[in-house]
Amino acid sequence: MLLKACQCGIQYVTRPKTGLELSFIKSSFHNMPCVAAAHFLILYGSQRGQAQSIAEEICQQAAERGFTADISCLSNQDKYNVDSEIRPVVFVVSTTGDGDPPDTAQKFVRKIKNKSLPQDHFSSLHYALLALGDTNYANFCNGGKIIDSRLQQLGAKHFYATGHADDGTGLEVVVDPWIEGLWDALKKTFSSMATSNQQGTDLRDCIQDNYHKTASDQEKNKSDLEVDLHLLKLSEVDSQKGKTITSDSSDAETLSTTLVASLKQSVPPLSESALNVPAFPASYLEVLLEQAPKEGETLPSDKDGYREVSISKAVRLTQDDAVKSAILLELDISEQNIAYQPGDAFDILCPNRASEVEELLLRLDLQTQKNCAVQVNLLKNSSKKAAKVPLHIPQNASLQFILTWCLEIRSTPKKAFVRALADFTQNGSEKRRLLELCSKEGSADYNSFVRDANVCLLDLLRAFPSCLPPLSLLFEHLPKLQPRAYSAASSSLQHPGKVHFVFNVVEFPACPEHPARTGLCTGWLADHISSILRPPGTVPASEHLGTSALPKVHVRPRPSSTFHLPADSSVPVVMVGPGTGVAPFIGFLQQREKEREANHEGTFGDTWLFFGCRHKNKDFLFREELERFAHNGTLSHLIVCFSRDEPDAVGTINRPTYVQHNLRLHAENIASILLKDKGCLYVCGDAKNMAKDVNDTLLEIIGNELQIDKLDAMKTVAGLREEKRYLQDIWS
Repeated sequence: MLLKACQCGIQYVTRPKTGLELSFIKSSFHNMPCVAAAHFLILYGSQRGQAQSIAEEICQQAAERGFTADISCLSNQDKYNVDSEIRPVVFVVSTTGDGDPPDTAQKFVRKIKNKSLPQDHFSSLHYALLALGDTNYANFCNGGKIIDSRLQQLGAKHFYATGHADDGTGLEVVVDPWIEGLWDALKKTFSSMATSNQQGTDLRDCIQDNYHKTASDQEKNKSDLEVDLHLLKLSEVDSQKGKTITSDSSDAETLSTTLVASLKQSVPPLSESALNVPAFPASYLEVLLEQAPKEGETLPSDKDGYREVSISKAVRLTQDDAVKSAILLELDISEQNIAYQPGDAFDILCPNRASEVEELLLRLDLQTQKNCAVQVNLLKNSSKKAAKVPLHIPQNASLQFILTWCLEIRSTPKKAFVRALADFTQNGSEKRRLLELCSKEGSADYNSFVRDANVCLLDLLRAFPSCLPPLSLLFEHLPKLQPRAYSAASSSLQHPGKVHFVFNVVEFPACPEHPARTGLCTGWLADHISSILRPPGTVPASEHLGTSALPKVHVRPRPSSTFHLPADSSVPVVMVGPGTGVAPFIGFLQQREKEREANHEGTFGDTWLFFGCRHKNKDFLFREELERFAHNGTLSHLIVCFSRDEPDAVGTINRPTYVQHNLRLHAENIASILLKDKGCLYVCGDAKNMAKDVNDTLLEIIGNELQIDKLDAMKTVAGLREEKRYLQDIWS
């Protein structure tokens, strides 16, 4: 759809794709000689729903473009057979963990990794692959790359260049142009197939020729996109948040007008531009509210692996004047038969904030129906392919329960959701702004004022008062409320029947896009344990309370496959964990301390811990315990730095500020441990800055030690990862 602003509001320059534009697309497509074969398959592997959503969007657009697409999750192997598939296949695959394929793709990956498969096993397969990842993490898009590489090894051929979308900068930056280029690639592929069938030519050669052409087209499109962005930056508009925009008229008498772009309003040229907006997402759910007894109102049960446990202790680890508030929780798991190892994590169920649920109900005029039982059905005449009722929405639960425990109302709305909200907005200027935010031309504004600002549905409803979406739209577009994972900060050898974990209370300061708020889970936990929270060094209140009076939480273990101490205790280890990143290493050291006590004659390798925080006397987490480990020999080397403390009288100008600086100071030891002693390096903490800086420092250390260039150093580090001797537990 193409929209243009005019003085009277919004002018429709062309009809929607359901009209003239779609007719033209279909008629031009049906002139192709291979129309009967315009059938392709979409397979997705998704961890949190991103890949599934994109796959469904491709499927929806396919129908509008005159194609017929079947769609399936990679886990549903009874629904497809890639081994004998003759149609083009489009894969959409996310990445999870330490560069792993998503859980839904694991079975497929194991199948294609079978070493008995011949090299031409997939010689008839022609495919395109869109990989999703995040450059804030190591092994970018590795889930998709694993599948892509193995398919190539087994003789499959691309018909379209692989896309690598970065959630760190915005998936849509790559996803949107990749999907746009997919249709021409498919047209050429089907034409090649029809021609090869008629002339007996080699289809594989046709597909490969087409792949190189489409890859070239993609590069051209990418260049065009970069030119467009460059021109946008050079124009009068700077859409960065809070930037003042001044435009001068071309009249002899200059008139300066000051405009500020924001979530609610745009500035020229966007406010005066024609817009390319996505098609309206097909509705597929019917939501009924009934005054009936509620049946589905229970939290996840034993079958989901969750257990309700008491929080037996809560201690603030930081001083009141610290920049961040860090809290240690002790969970009593003694009656739940839960086993874990240091390095494992625990999923914690948290609800949406009650105040936000109430505000959303009020805003949707559903406050009086919050206790109604909800029934969700599929619309009979929906055009959405493979539509199904979301499994995370229980039938017959109350509306309040679903909004509290099942839907992530804090999630950032995707462009498709913003597009749908626009159609339920009455005010013309508000509708125009929502269309701008989901348009191709408004991508910079969407990134600045929605994505980067962590805007949620409630923020949009506050900003656009005339927007009144139906409940079914929320159920279609809001993702599942996910549990939050926290690393165990203890060893069951040291604390039998207990598990500790540590978290910072995340704070989002007020900004033009939303009010001040705390992180969904960390803020809830802080409120939840406020009655038993004690400052450092005091007796926990829980020791004076009965079990029934203690706050409860639902948890399930999340075992790590690799982030554990080496099985051989003589292997030296280096641990890098600033801030709350030290948590799993407390468990490591508690475990090692008990092992040393039980085996005085055993051989134990050196242990190094690089820790950092802002202030020595404000947020040095686990200081007493770490110093005890260092004193009794459990910890061979405790290396600390404090980024915000002033240097003392004898402080040097080059005093280390961050953990990577201390790594550099001990470069010779680090290189020796990793390269000569076959030791292990563990990194835990912030992915966006710390983990990247540590990785860069490691490349530098190895390059200098081995006297090799950066490329060879990268290969050496990749080898450490492959051998599971360079392990990360990081988050953004």
